[in-house]
Amino acid sequence: STCACVEYYGKALESLIKQVKIMSIHGKMKHKRNKIFTEFRKLPGGILVCTDVMARGIDIPEVHWVLQYDPPSSASAFVHRCGRTARIGNVGSALVFLLPMEESYVNFLSINQKCPMQEMKPQANVLDLLPKLKSVALADRAVFEKGMKAFVSYVQAYAKHECNLIFRIKDLDFASLAKGFALLKMPKMPELRGKCFPDFTPVAVNTDSISFKDKNREKQRQKQLEQQR
Repeated sequence: STCACVEYYGKALESLIKQVKIMSIHGKMKHKRNKIFTEFRKLPGGILVCTDVMARGIDIPEVHWVLQYDPPSSASAFVHRCGRTARIGNVGSALVFLLPMEESYVNFLSINQKCPMQEMKPQANVLDLLPKLKSVALADRAVFEKGMKAFVSYVQAYAKHECNLIFRIKDLDFASLAKGFALLKMPKMPELRGKCFPDFTPVAVNTDSISFKDKNREKQRQKQLEQQR
């Protein structure tokens, strides 16, 4: 749903999947976008993490799966997203992830977009990858910060969803969401002010001590910390 989510999940997938090329694209990459898109089209296989900037007006041959981690803010975008697969007589699949409280979106799409859907049962024996993602965030401040920004942007985008009778920010389980982003602590943001999260356990580490892997960035950060002191 957001550029920050693309940045974070692109990095996360890179750390989890080694034998597959993973690329990221979003609206803020104005000059890089065409280069990344052209490169991705030439790949024999790969994963493209993207916002709705890639939902229409582009053609990538033989896309087997379109995974919609966030339901689109407009119903018409749903069909456009699905249309990236099964092009010109080919077969493909599209999947959208919904929380139990969001299931009425299925009926909404079948009426609004004439788009019937089938439920896909959750996969059995799924690996818990969150400890690995937390360790990646602990090892590199860039990943830690990307995760925090992604969470904040996700919540803000959710609050602005056009179907706000289905996607209600007051019903969102912030603790589970933070776990899903493998956050080390809850960020400070207006939407969380005054709330307690007994189901979320922050990592017992002073996050100020997490360094950037990029030595230049870390040097700059240390300089700023010294000035603040």
